[in-house]
Amino acid sequence: MASIDFSKINVLAEKYKPDMTAFLRDMIRIPSESRGEKNVIQRIKIEMEKVGFDKVDIDPMGNVHGTIGKGACLIAMDAHIDTVGVGNRDNWEYDPYEGFEDADVIIGRGASDQEGGMASMVYAGKIIKDLKLEDDYTLLVVGTVQEEDCDGLCWQYIIKELGLKPEFVVSTEPTDGGIYRGQRGRMEIKVAVKGISAHGSAPERGDNAIFKMGRILSELEGLHDRLKSDDFLGKGTLTVSEIFYTSPSRCAVADGCTISIDRRLTAGEDKELALQQIQDLPAAKAADAKVTMYTYDEPSYTGLVYPTDCYFPSWVLPEDHPVTKAAAETYQSLFNAPPRVDKWTFSTNGVSIMGMFGIPCIGFGPGKESESHAPNERTWKADLVRCAAFYATLPIIYLHRKKG
Repeated sequence: MASIDFSKINVLAEKYKPDMTAFLRDMIRIPSESRGEKNVIQRIKIEMEKVGFDKVDIDPMGNVHGTIGKGACLIAMDAHIDTVGVGNRDNWEYDPYEGFEDADVIIGRGASDQEGGMASMVYAGKIIKDLKLEDDYTLLVVGTVQEEDCDGLCWQYIIKELGLKPEFVVSTEPTDGGIYRGQRGRMEIKVAVKGISAHGSAPERGDNAIFKMGRILSELEGLHDRLKSDDFLGKGTLTVSEIFYTSPSRCAVADGCTISIDRRLTAGEDKELALQQIQDLPAAKAADAKVTMYTYDEPSYTGLVYPTDCYFPSWVLPEDHPVTKAAAETYQSLFNAPPRVDKWTFSTNGVSIMGMFGIPCIGFGPGKESESHAPNERTWKADLVRCAAFYATLPIIYLHRKKG
């Protein structure tokens, strides 16, 4: 690997720390919840053009694509740039959009989840340009939308409608300094039961849907305890996240009850299994419960509607896969230490990239999972620097390994 000067890459990444910091703080200042990302997408486009990307486009869904090079091997890097809301502002020590910085950290909504990854990717592009690290690859840096609403929807669109199929994708979701190679999948499930209303003074005349659902809820708690576990991804889980009812009044028997279930899928679990497990519960059978998946069909900020079932498969990239090995070599070469190789607890756009389409996906991103969706969300400037160096180096190391 004599042709790559790793010290120069690290020095340049450190040099651009102030630029990455300023860019990230600009993104944080722009509210960009799912389906409201237009202004932050435009800000990213400006920065990509400023640092010298060869081409910058915004697709019909609203994702921004920055391209470097024209080589045969297409390598993509992804950051979703939408955020969740701020929640209770009383829990924030600083304004969630104006944020805060000191010598080490940047605080604000999106700092770790996941606009920090965007800042590092863009300046990795500048490092590639400055050091002429281009080779026989095309680098596609994508800022994606609607992930917080529907993870992977953006990449379903990119792969199926735009016809882009990278050789591999780097997810820049936060990994706390580790290389991540998998995650559990998830589903959003609806369970509905019907009842018959009656006056509350004579409930025996009706059939209470809430009581029926109560028995199902008890059995769901038991089902959670029985779900299978995987040595790498961990245990499958479920939790009831919402409950709804219909009733003529507070003085009546409820005639309908519906719950939402957040189901996390470990290796070997799929949508058919997860639905059947609930349908087979004795209380669900007795209540003639209807068990279905939710569908996501909300428009992006451009107005485009791209419906999908709320099913997001688990995925694991093997530890001996060429992409995993190239990522580990990149880390070792830059930072003179072996990487920690692990997995995410939460879900990412990898559910479609690898879970649905089988495109290898690897994770390395600034910040920590534990900061995601939390008040006083923060990331670390040193992480931005390390990630920019990593992203600039990985494509060339992957190609060197591929060529033998």
